[in-house]
Amino acid sequence: MHTQFFSERYLAMKMTMLPVLAKTLVGLMVAVGLSSAFAQAKKEVTFAHQDMVFPYRTVMESGELEKATGYKINWRMFGGGGDVIKAMASGDVHIGEVGSSPLAAAASQGQDIKLVWILDDIASSDVLVARNGSGVNSWADLKGKKVATPFVSTAHYSLMVGMKLNGVDTKGVNVMNMRPPEIAAAFERGDIDAAFIWDPVMSKIKRNGKAIATSGDVGKLGYPTFDGLVVNAKWAAEHKDFVVALIKAISKADAEYRTNAAKWTVGSAPIKAVAKWTKADEKDVPEAMAQFVFPDNNAQLSAAWLGGGAAKTLANTSAFLKEQGRLQEVKPDYNAFIDTSYLKEAMKK
Repeated sequence: MHTQFFSERYLAMKMTMLPVLAKTLVGLMVAVGLSSAFAQAKKEVTFAHQDMVFPYRTVMESGELEKATGYKINWRMFGGGGDVIKAMASGDVHIGEVGSSPLAAAASQGQDIKLVWILDDIASSDVLVARNGSGVNSWADLKGKKVATPFVSTAHYSLMVGMKLNGVDTKGVNVMNMRPPEIAAAFERGDIDAAFIWDPVMSKIKRNGKAIATSGDVGKLGYPTFDGLVVNAKWAAEHKDFVVALIKAISKADAEYRTNAAKWTVGSAPIKAVAKWTKADEKDVPEAMAQFVFPDNNAQLSAAWLGGGAAKTLANTSAFLKEQGRLQEVKPDYNAFIDTSYLKEAMKK
């Protein structure tokens, strides 16, 4: 009797527990599934690009980086480096194209970022263009004029340094903060007299204006500028393989351009890709790209760039921005904001 009683109770308990066990098992399966989905979701990156005409726009067009890494890449276009830095500070962007001036400002303010690649030596690609009929034919003629540029950009930096070096009192010039598309529209309406800007807008406004000076002119006087690939330091450390693959892809595209620049002509697939991703006029792209210098891997690591030159540029830029009242502090060493480990890893493979 007792045996039968316990057997029946055991059976009853077993039947009662089955739904609980089933729910637990389903819960575990769901949890595993969510965990897997979360891991999958983590393979996603938001990349802030600008409208500069770089060879690796072909990588953006081909989707090869997505195929090679399995990452979903959200390509987001921004109007200037200052906007990119703000988005990175908020956590909305993991990787971005940033000029040396906004990078210097961000580093000086202690933002958790690292420069991992020199996208270009800006050289003569930022240009001071005066509108026809504005009466501006030299730096001195900027006095009393309206000059537009995206604030905290490399062009803004070159404009302010250029005026100082040429004895122009910046307080006597109406320097206006405008994004590239706004500059193009204002220039066409005649609302501004000049602009310090890059392509594709630079080529557009030159049709109704003339070049007065370039960032290269200012750079030769000891104030060079560059565009860099900047990463959120914490995110990059957690996604090292992606950053390495990205650098490899950019390096390859730059090498293809350096080797075959003569074939990158209007109508060619690479130029079409560059024009598409920068919203540039295709016919302006070849000449605009020729104004940049794209350092190769060895040059990247040299004393001219990531091996010391970039940190020096950031230090000099920060000192100038502080002098202008745009920064409160200059860091003792800007090498702390440069990380060559990703490039070195890319060169091994």
